[in-house]
Amino acid sequence: MSNFEGNMENDIVNRVEKSGLVQINLDDFYPQGDRVIFDIAACLHEGFVLIEKTFREFIKNNDWKIYQDKYVAIVCSSDAIVPLWAYMLVSSQLKPFAKKVVLGNTTDLEKSIFEDILNAHDFSIYQDKGVIVKGCGKFPIPETVFVDFTYRLQEYAKTIMFGEACSAVPLYKR
Repeated sequence: MSNFEGNMENDIVNRVEKSGLVQINLDDFYPQGDRVIFDIAACLHEGFVLIEKTFREFIKNNDWKIYQDKYVAIVCSSDAIVPLWAYMLVSSQLKPFAKKVVLGNTTDLEKSIFEDILNAHDFSIYQDKGVIVKGCGKFPIPETVFVDFTYRLQEYAKTIMFGEACSAVPLYKR
């Protein structure tokens, strides 16, 4: 073994680690649990009319336990005008079982889930640190979550960058 080969092994340095940069992957915040849609259109007569007596019968007889520990988005996929109380009634039935219920699509659901997570997160741990927010992940995190995270982070971080350590885009510097 030559001197050159031996020195190479000893000279490998993780510059990101030495720099003190904190890498954040929002996937690490992503809570496990099924995301499902409850489509109220399935409860409408001919897909357009809510008949209160029939709807209340469905509410009474539906097995709400199937939503146990799930995140639920309540939608109406038809163009029907559904009274607000109908959505509220569905929500009240889901409350004992679902982890979270929102009126809206799955993107609205993810935004709401992350709003709760970010409200509970202690951003002060990034005080005076350089932070890189990773952009590519395996979970469907809405872009608005990245914007909200950056907005909250800016109060604490010394610098904020986006991407990977080797090619991060600077966003903020105090």
